[in-house]
Amino acid sequence: MEGMLHSALAVFYGGAGNLAAYLAAHVLLCLLPAFFIAGAMAALIPKETVTRFLGRNSSKAVSYPAAAAAGSLLAVCSCTIVPLFAGIYKKGAGLGPAITFLFFAPAANILALVYTGGVIGPDLAIARLLLSLTFGIGIGLIMALIFRADDAAHDLATDNAFAAQGAGMGRMALVFLFVWVALLLAGTLKLGVLTGTYLNFDLPVGDAQGWQATLDRLVPYDAAKGEEGVSVQGVVLIGLLASIGFSAWRGLENIQDGPNAWTWASLMLIAATLLVAALAVQPLPGGLRIGLTGKFFGVAAALAVLYVLIRDRLTEDELRDWLWESWRFVKQIFPLLVVGVFIVGMIRVVIRPEWIEMLAGSNSLTGNLAGVAFGVFMYFPTLVEVPIAKMFLDLGMHRGPLLAYLMSDPELSLQSMLIISAIIGRKKTATYVGLVALFSATAGFTYGAWIDGMSPFSLALYLAGFIALLAVLLSLASRRASSSSLKGV
Repeated sequence: MEGMLHSALAVFYGGAGNLAAYLAAHVLLCLLPAFFIAGAMAALIPKETVTRFLGRNSSKAVSYPAAAAAGSLLAVCSCTIVPLFAGIYKKGAGLGPAITFLFFAPAANILALVYTGGVIGPDLAIARLLLSLTFGIGIGLIMALIFRADDAAHDLATDNAFAAQGAGMGRMALVFLFVWVALLLAGTLKLGVLTGTYLNFDLPVGDAQGWQATLDRLVPYDAAKGEEGVSVQGVVLIGLLASIGFSAWRGLENIQDGPNAWTWASLMLIAATLLVAALAVQPLPGGLRIGLTGKFFGVAAALAVLYVLIRDRLTEDELRDWLWESWRFVKQIFPLLVVGVFIVGMIRVVIRPEWIEMLAGSNSLTGNLAGVAFGVFMYFPTLVEVPIAKMFLDLGMHRGPLLAYLMSDPELSLQSMLIISAIIGRKKTATYVGLVALFSATAGFTYGAWIDGMSPFSLALYLAGFIALLAVLLSLASRRASSSSLKGV
């Protein structure tokens, strides 16, 4: 009985620790800008601007490459890309291009590819790029085909309630959106000019090293396992995040009636918290060493420009609509994110990496499915999957299942599945998850077969058979959907 209680507590602490680490390290500079970008797209951009490039009726030769190109610039994880996916989907993007954007951005953005090539090898980075691009567009096309009736109905239901219909995208809206994207990139890109520290000063605030040691015992830090821990700075950020939540609830829930004191308080708290998150904080025996990083200056510059735009360029109606749409995305997505991250933390205590290493030592169907399963249930933040993959490679994982893991881990996590389901529905989400798992395992098996020396001719026959089988299944699904539609009529 005592052993069961100890195990249950260990699982619960794993969930709580994972949630604390995620809130401290990823919500602020990743998710907060993403929510505001999604809100700006929903409130300030006319539907026609999105549908011109990403609409269901636009040229596939334009819409799908455009969706992949847009995603390639964002070094973000699946949870951060979901609000952006929700933004473009709400504005009338076709399901297919929106899904391609959702898939490609975490799987094969420029930074992830460069990092993969440097740590594991250029061959795997090239395979990750080509297969992610091919399968990302393929998954989008398949989703658009299967759910074409729903896609048409969604297209009719996405008229913009705020921006003038038929109008082009205004210059102010474009600049406002661009500055938010710049803030997101400044906070997330791992470039030397941003991560470097340019000025330090010390704060005498007690034994910060002792505080950090206590936090390390409560929430362990182990980079090799993807455990991020919680820093003293992280505790401060969690406290600020709670204050943002309270003030935003008071100031944004009834924003249709106009901004109030709580509205401005929440916006000022958000700005201050983003700046704190961009600092480099080092615990010392006598206090804290605060470092002003390039990230801090980049975020500060973006916030200054946003302040001018909000004060001088946004009308009261535009401000209200932008804040309301952003707040709606927060309410829709954030609770599911919290639940998902907590459950994943508990699962990570139970599932051991050694099991996956044992199963994935060869390029077998089981090994590639194990790589996909590990990517789903052992979700790591963006770019952390690369050193984890290097660890698995050193421990004997085959490069085929390794690619399957690298393609599934940024794409699928329990929390992102919950959120996507709230946006597009359970049926579409289940189909998307199944396709990602299928294509990730296929990509790993294909690359692994090439690594093992399979001839190009045999590999081409294998892929042709897979595509033919998929085409037959899609044809059957399409006929079934058409038959159901006729019966409904």
